Amino acid sequence: MVFFFHHQNKLKLRARLMREAVRNHEFTFHLPVKGLFYGEKALQEALNDLGQDINKLVAQKEVESWQKLTRVLTHEIMNVSTPIQSISQAYLEHPKVVGTSLEKGVRAINDAAGNLVTFVDSYRKLTQLQEPVISTLRLKDFLEGIMELYHNITWEIGIPADTVLDTDGSLLRQVIVNIIKNAAEAGAKNIECTWRDSALRISNDGTPIPAEVRRDIFIPFYTTKSTGTGIGLALSRQIMTMLGGLLELSEKADAGYHATFILKFEQ
Repeated sequence: MVFFFHHQNKLKLRARLMREAVRNHEFTFHLPVKGLFYGEKALQEALNDLGQDINKLVAQKEVESWQKLTRVLTHEIMNVSTPIQSISQAYLEHPKVVGTSLEKGVRAINDAAGNLVTFVDSYRKLTQLQEPVISTLRLKDFLEGIMELYHNITWEIGIPADTVLDTDGSLLRQVIVNIIKNAAEAGAKNIECTWRDSALRISNDGTPIPAEVRRDIFIPFYTTKSTGTGIGLALSRQIMTMLGGLLELSEKADAGYHATFILKFEQ
């Protein structure tokens, strides 16, 4: 009887933890199944898998929403900024403006419009990605190729040589390069890549990501860097979604590192 009540209290705690996780939009909970009876174990495993499926679905919907918003914004901004750039450029070439006090003001307008056009054009990448071309690649060899681009970082690639992925190598390279580039800009000196449960884990020892911005780093236009565009991680998550996977920031970095990004692939 004592065992029964103790066991029921444990189940009640599990239910509370999962409820709190869902309320906080944390769908990647994975509670252990040790100590559960056969049916309870099957139910917990199903709930763990369901959490993963929900998280993936939420990420896909977020990507679709940002795609639609970006498409509308870029269209409307380009409709305004392009004529301004063209008209101001024409005035800059007009003899009645060249060499006068008006030239400086018109040039400022032209430069501002040009910068806006360039800025918007970069965000079109979110809606103009190429369709994936799937091929088989050896993950360790693939990562070692990217490693050659960053000689100032120490790499640890703990991935079996026979690990293979059926994916688009070009798109995946863009995702990984974005993650490594961000890590390098955050002062990372060490990178670790591991493979676990059909997921590539990329850890770095750069400046820790503050808890208050963890949920925002995949939002387009969001950046904490003065020269950042806020497109890298948003684009990377969209690419992983196109590849049938998911890009996440782990709640807890792997031991010895300050941040761990998880690239999940279809099994």
